[in-house]
Amino acid sequence: MLAIADPADLDHGPRTKSGTVRMCAVTRQVAPVDDLIRFVVSPAGEAVADLKRKLPGRGLWVSLSHARVAEAARRNVFARGFKREVRVSKTLADDVDQLMVRGLIDALAMAAKAGQVVAGFAKVEAAIAGGQAVALIHARDGAADGIRKLNARWSAVRPENPADSVDFPILDVLSTDELDLALGRANVVHAALLAGPASKTFLARCRALIRFRTMDSGGATD
Repeated sequence: MLAIADPADLDHGPRTKSGTVRMCAVTRQVAPVDDLIRFVVSPAGEAVADLKRKLPGRGLWVSLSHARVAEAARRNVFARGFKREVRVSKTLADDVDQLMVRGLIDALAMAAKAGQVVAGFAKVEAAIAGGQAVALIHARDGAADGIRKLNARWSAVRPENPADSVDFPILDVLSTDELDLALGRANVVHAALLAGPASKTFLARCRALIRFRTMDSGGATD
């Protein structure tokens, strides 16, 4: 759906029956806010990603896509949208990625504190067998053999179309070091996410990071 609204006015966008929508300043397409990233200008005059959509000031919205954020930085979209000089890092898209990773680590730590994460091959295997696991978490640099074995056990017990299924039941977006940091222990390669509100927050942030890294790069041109 195309729109002709000024990108600088996006914080005052419409609400639909499905929720709040805004317009991407790059593609000029309207989308739900969960499919976009809000940016504001910091007191120092820099473009800053407001992932929680809570920072003060007028916001400018860009599609939840590494390619789109990089394009926004390259095409001077922020200065045009905010109608002022804005300093934009050349690595803005990578900076946003790292900010999202830090948010994901924090969310996993909160889920662990809430008792909604178990770690270690044996504990993960038991959570799968007991039907407690809602998602598997593997370090992206983990050994393939252990990952293959747990995935096979998961596939063997998981219903074809579970009512409580999640978008990404097997996750490998964090490294061993990042899992160690989140869970406060060393050499974490495998973990299982258990049901609960903190787990839902982690899954939502994980889904956003995956979309940011993989969203179609086709679209707007100069």
